[in-house]
Amino acid sequence: MKLKNIIILTLIVGLMALITYRIISNKNKNESAASKGPTAKTMTSVNGMVLSPQKFSNELTLSGSIDANEQIELRSEVSGVVQGIFFKEGSFVNKGQQLIKVNDIELRAQLSQAKTMQSLAAENERRAKLLLEKEAISQEEYEIASAEFQSAKAQTQLIQAQIAKTAIVAPFSGRIGLRSISPGTYVTPTTLIAKLVNNTQVKITFSIPEKYASLIRINTNLSFTTAGGKEAYSATIYAIEPAVEEATRTLQIRALAENKEGKLIPGTFANITLPLENLDDAILIPNEAIIPIQNGKKVFILENGKAKEVIIETGNRTEKEILVTSGLKIGDTLITSGIMAVRVGSDVKVNLSKN
Repeated sequence: MKLKNIIILTLIVGLMALITYRIISNKNKNESAASKGPTAKTMTSVNGMVLSPQKFSNELTLSGSIDANEQIELRSEVSGVVQGIFFKEGSFVNKGQQLIKVNDIELRAQLSQAKTMQSLAAENERRAKLLLEKEAISQEEYEIASAEFQSAKAQTQLIQAQIAKTAIVAPFSGRIGLRSISPGTYVTPTTLIAKLVNNTQVKITFSIPEKYASLIRINTNLSFTTAGGKEAYSATIYAIEPAVEEATRTLQIRALAENKEGKLIPGTFANITLPLENLDDAILIPNEAIIPIQNGKKVFILENGKAKEVIIETGNRTEKEILVTSGLKIGDTLITSGIMAVRVGSDVKVNLSKN
């Protein structure tokens, strides 16, 4: 019984001694910390660069379409049976060359009749004039005869114009496509005969954002490639829309390219590289230094040893860098990495690298 009491008493004394030791130890630590003053602020270590002027060829990469220089759908202006077809599908035809002939036998019969009526009216008008000079008829009677002659003459000219429309000729030189008719087909103005395309030159049509509109000039050269092709072609801007399209806020532009070998096919897409200007004092920053925000982009710079947030505007970008057009200046120290741990006004230590 006495042994049990002695053990319990020993445990109680030991526990009290441990508690007393921890209290005294903590007190000494607090006094030591208090004697050293307030806790020093933690300084974030990041990487950065001092911005310096660089040379940059500012250019836009765009998509566009390749169109024929001239292209039409051939249709007959008059209805009738096709009497002759004078072209081969896929062949080159010259301007003014006859392509189709529609049967005009009825029109020629009408022309013969109209010419007879015109001759008769001309003779009546001649006689009426002689009688008027002898005062055998009134001025009114002569004018009626003259009007009948002019009407007959106009009818003859109308039929001659209709006969001329039965011969369809090429309005320009080019390559004709697949025909949709055969000899003997009854055609109307809605019947498609074939397509005629002039592709010795092609038009490159594309649009640019409105902010670049002031940088575009007539006779500016550009380069382009076709979808799936590696060969680069050149074109020259020859026309610019006078106004920006309100729906898309873009400006439509058209350039002209030579295509004498026929490698460029109208209707295909073009990948366009449009030079804007060469800058000698451009500010280029790494893409990873930018933080996207709701209304644009921001970066952090070092100012008086602290992190400062700056809203920027940007232009074109390369694979690794982006052009800054507003917000930064030469000599600024830009924070390029570790930016997610940086807060506005926090102390930062920047390890500089060359740009």
